Amino acid sequence: MIDIHSHILHNLDDGPRTMEQSLELALMAVHEGVSTIIATPHHRNGSYMNAADSIIEAASLFQEQLIKNHIPLTVYHGQEIRVYPQMIDDYEGNSLLTLHGSSYMLIEFPPSKLPERIDEIFYELSLLHITPIIAHPERNREIADQPDKLFRLVEQGALSQITSHSINGLFGPSVQSLSLELCRRNLVHFLASDVHDAIHRPFHLQQAYRTVENLLGGDYVKYYQQNAERLIRHTEIERWKPIAKTRKGFPLNIISRIFSL
Repeated sequence: MIDIHSHILHNLDDGPRTMEQSLELALMAVHEGVSTIIATPHHRNGSYMNAADSIIEAASLFQEQLIKNHIPLTVYHGQEIRVYPQMIDDYEGNSLLTLHGSSYMLIEFPPSKLPERIDEIFYELSLLHITPIIAHPERNREIADQPDKLFRLVEQGALSQITSHSINGLFGPSVQSLSLELCRRNLVHFLASDVHDAIHRPFHLQQAYRTVENLLGGDYVKYYQQNAERLIRHTEIERWKPIAKTRKGFPLNIISRIFSL
């Protein structure tokens, strides 16, 4: 498996504090079946500043330790970037990272609402041939209250990534229910761990894929896993057509099936 969102590098954010703890997470990743992981430290979220150069250096040193300790895990660099007004200028100034040097950038929203000018910012990214991947939209209150706002962003070209803990119900039943709804509406393109530590925020990625297979079907598992592989290979992400909802809350494809019976 490929994990595109992780906090595995030590002493950069609220992930592991030491190299030993990072290596422990690496062993857990291998045990989960993860062969490739993208390190995405927080950047500009109000608590942490991790510009591109520092992350590239930390990821390189961590890869050296993985090789030295015979841990069969490949680590690539990225960032989890909280939306902020100057991010376009900072990207052009080489202080922001895409995921593994691809044309995909992991973007984080504030927990309570959508950022101001988000449509404009995403449009400006598209002019730079950068596609935003919205990290854990299921944990944004405005999207939770109005999922059609994610639908609109996906229709405009954004992608999204659900967290394994959300799918597994570890953030509560309401977050799990919303996550599954977003999956069913084809508003999700990746699953990832968002791992932070070995105790409170471990991987649980394998379990998440089992949950998806049991509740949604194997095609969803293949879709998410193949999209992660496509990202690593720097190829175009597959997009299932997003499903709109009627005012009564039924997806249009379900309505059509009801009336065809």
